[in-house]
Formats: sequence, structure tokens, C-alpha cells
Amino acid sequence: MSVTVETALRFDGVHKTFPNGTTALADVNLSVAAGEFVAVVGPSGCGKSTLLRLASNLDPVTSGTVQTPHGDSLGYVFQDPTLLPWRRVLGNVELPAELAGVPKPERRARAREALRLVGLEGAEKQLPRQLSGGMRMRVSLARALTMRPALFLFDEPFGALDEITRLRMQEELQRILTEQRFAGLFITHSVTEACFLASRVVVMSARPGRIIATFDVPFPHPRPAELRYDPDFAKIAGEVSAALRGGNQ
Repeated sequence: MSVTVETALRFDGVHKTFPNGTTALADVNLSVAAGEFVAVVGPSGCGKSTLLRLASNLDPVTSGTVQTPHGDSLGYVFQDPTLLPWRRVLGNVELPAELAGVPKPERRARAREALRLVGLEGAEKQLPRQLSGGMRMRVSLARALTMRPALFLFDEPFGALDEITRLRMQEELQRILTEQRFAGLFITHSVTEACFLASRVVVMSARPGRIIATFDVPFPHPRPAELRYDPDFAKIAGEVSAALRGGNQ
């Protein structure tokens, strides 16, 4: 099936078997439209992170196809911020544009704008060790934003944060999403996080990972923090949880 410019990412019949014989994914069919934010939940070891590695071409598929019409216009945010400890915040954020050969004045302007977007204006001269966990994750997000990607891949970026910081980061991310309108594929173990952030939640089975259910989340962005306590939100989160339990049996 062909991919149009309105599609940011598409998996068609994707299987992934590793050299040791472990089959991580089986017959995965999934598309992410331009500007759409899709969250993926599933039990540990079901191949969620493998999806991102295939999407970013870090690993090859065993069979099937992965198509990204926007090519290299891709941002990747990991659970660990992976900041260079000897570089200050501004230098860390500039790094992707520096490696891409973007002239210094432009990459510095991009980095400052990205720091503004994540609420870190004034922190440009700090070192990573001087930052809280939430601030380090904001730097990681800003670093990816400097290349203005059409597609973001998020591998449980808030998983290591405390609950209060995690909720705040969810709100910050959906604010940035509303402003920037990039497409996103977001991996998480948290059903409520998936439902709060995404316009669509995909549930995967235990290994080998297959898509067993998809849920539309109808609430418009930006979403207020109070949405988490709305009965309609709780209903969708409950349905996702039920599908997740069923796929893990």
C-alpha cells in the first residue's frame, strides 16, 4: 500500500525476529497520520521499543515494511535524557544541529527557541548535574525539537520521573504538541498517561507483540489536568486497561 504525504509513519505486516530466534513482533499493521499523536501500551517485552527502533531504521525488519515519507525528519526521545555531562544546557540542545552542519547562528537561535518551548529560558548555562530529573528531560526534548522533526518517537520518556514531575511533563508535552503539531509515537506502561496524551491508544499483546485493540481518545488538545478525573476519561482508560489485561493472559 502506498504512503501519502499525510502519513508520517506506517507499518505494514511487520515481523521482527532477532538472531537468537526470539520473535518480538508479528504482523504489525499501524499508521500514524501527520500531526497525529499515537500511544502504545503493552506488557513488558512485547516489542514496544522494537517498534521505535524499526521506525528509526536502527534495526531492520525481518519481513513487512516500515515507511516514513518524511525521511530523516525524525526526533527520538529516550527514557534516559542522555545529556553530555561536560556540555552546558545550550550546548546539549545545539548538538543535533551542530552535527548536521547547521551554521552556528542558526543552530543557536533554534536551541534558544526550543528551550523557550520547554520552559527552560534562563537555564542555558547550567550543567546537567545542576538540573532536576524533569529539567534534564526537558533538555532532551528541546534537543530533539531543534531539528524540527515531522515525527517524534518517544520511548517511555517519563518512566523514571516521580509522579508529580511526570504529570507536569505530560501537560508540558501536550502543550508543545498543540503548538508544534508534529506526529508522535509514544511508548508507555501507563494507561492514564497514554489516554491523557494521545488521540489514539494502541494495545499490544504479550510477545510476540501484535496489535489487539485500538481506542480513539476524543478529547481536544490542549487537555486540562482535571481531565484525568473526568468520568468519560476514566471510562476510556478502563477499557484500555481491560484490553491490556486480556492481551497479557
